[in-house]
Order: sequence, then structure tokens, then C-alpha cells
Amino acid sequence: MSQELMRAEHICKYFRVSGGRLLHAVEDVNLTIYKGETLGLVGESGCGKSTLGRTLMGIYNATKGDLFYDGKPLVLHTAEERFEFTKKAQIIFQDPYASLDTRMTVGQIIAEGMEIHNMYDVQKRRERVAQLLDTVGLNREHANRFPHEFSGGQRQRIGIARALAIEPEFIVCDEPISALDVSIQAQVINLLRKMQKEMGLTYLFIAHDLNIVKYISDRIAVMYLGSIVELASSDELYRETLHPYSQGLLASVPIPNPDQEKRKERTIITGDIPSPINKPKGCPFHTRCPKCCDICREKVPELRELRPDHFVACHLAE
Repeated sequence: MSQELMRAEHICKYFRVSGGRLLHAVEDVNLTIYKGETLGLVGESGCGKSTLGRTLMGIYNATKGDLFYDGKPLVLHTAEERFEFTKKAQIIFQDPYASLDTRMTVGQIIAEGMEIHNMYDVQKRRERVAQLLDTVGLNREHANRFPHEFSGGQRQRIGIARALAIEPEFIVCDEPISALDVSIQAQVINLLRKMQKEMGLTYLFIAHDLNIVKYISDRIAVMYLGSIVELASSDELYRETLHPYSQGLLASVPIPNPDQEKRKERTIITGDIPSPINKPKGCPFHTRCPKCCDICREKVPELRELRPDHFVACHLAE
């Protein structure tokens, strides 16, 4: 059995909006991430993927629920607690243009975490920066340049080097390739996989491109309106999808072979995702589900194990 690294129990994250109403960004999420694996997290834009990732990182404090890291309770209420946790966990942000300080050189950006955590002396930091630039496929001379001198793919490599600088165990990859050209996406994905093998890293990989997620992930969690609706190994999820929402997501992925594309079965998802401020009663997906029945409108389905290591939150999954 794989060793548990991060566990979330009944995690909720709400934001107060105008009129005193609550936006339910993450709702009662239970999730375990094992050492050395890549857990993919997919869903439509606005479903709460990034909010969940940032809550696990301590960037947001959970409204409800408990976090555990390496088997111990993870408390991230104070700046000191979050500071200590950043030695173990880092995040790679979605936008390589907005996530790097334009007033700092690349060397300063990568070395900043080491300085903050008092890692190494000045000479060793310089050596470590040069080593990390080599590792992510950039030149050592790039350390003296500024972010605006680089392409989007190169900036994301700098972001990866920064995340690796303090030798974390766990990295949240928050849609790290969505702002990049398709030709660059594969390079960044292969770099992340290479780093994982060499350093034994654990990833939470957030994305909405299901082909990319299948390629990089060991397991995949599907998120809808703040809740996990299906969780299984990558191969199992694609072979036998159980939740109507997951089926609709997969049906939207084009198949390169035109004949297969014409013949494939389709689960069409109609309508718009409901507001997380006024969530529907019962199953959050029932307003768009082609299989909806009375129980779906009244009762929230629990995430339950329907096949070995295959979990689904649907009353009708059988």
C-alpha cells in the first residue's frame, strides 16, 4: 500500500460576497494524495480546482475540515505555520507572466526561497541556482536576466526551478501549461515527469485538458461545483467512467481518428454550471444531468467506493 502524504477530510472553503452571502467554492472534499504519485484534478473553469489547491497549500485557510500531512495534523492558521510548511510544499502557478517579479533577476527569483529559509551560504546558493537552471533546460547565464526577456515556456521553467529550489516533497501544479502554446506544453509536462522520477516528488496536477491529465496522472479526481464527483486511477477512469459529468467531459475530448470520432458514444451536458452562491438542493449536478430522477433533486450523494479504488458520488452509478 502506498504511503499517505496529504489527506483532506471534509474540507470546505467559503468566501463572503456582497450582501453577506457565501460563495461555496469547495464543499466537503475528502481526498488522499500518496507519496510519489501524481493526482490529477479536472473540471470546468470555476469548479473550485485552484481554490482547493491553494487551500491545501495554506494560501487560503479552510472554512471547515482538517488537513493531515505525513500522518500528522496540518495546522496552517498563522504565518509561522504556513512558513514552516513551505519548506515541504510549493506551488507552480498558471500564469508564467504574472507569477514572476519583473524587478528581480532570474537568479534572485530562484534564490529567494533559499534566502528566506536560510539555506546554504551565498556561494552555494549561486551554485544551486545554476544547477537548477541546467535541470530545467535553461542556461546558467540566464540567471542575470529579467523575466521579460523570456518566452512563456521559459518563464514557466523558471517557475518550476523556483518551486524546486528549497527541495520540497509536494508540489501543487495549478494549471501550469494552460497559458502555453501546445508545442511548449509537452516540453513542460515531460520536464515535470523527469523531475518527479529523479527527486521523488508528489504532484497535485490541476488542469482542464483531459488528454494531458491522463498522460501525467496516476489517479484522477473529477470536480464539479466544489465537490469531488469521481475518483479513480487514470486507466480505470477512462476505461469505465461512472459519473454522468465525467462521461460528458470525456465525450468532449476529440479523437484524432475521424471514423472513431463519428462512432463514439456521447453524453451531452447541456445548460450552464449553477452559481456557487445559490447551489441547487440535492446532487449539485442534477440541473444538467440527463439521468436525473427524484432522489437526485433531494439528497446529496456520498462519494462511495463502487469498484476497487474507484469512487463516485452518484445515486444512479450502478
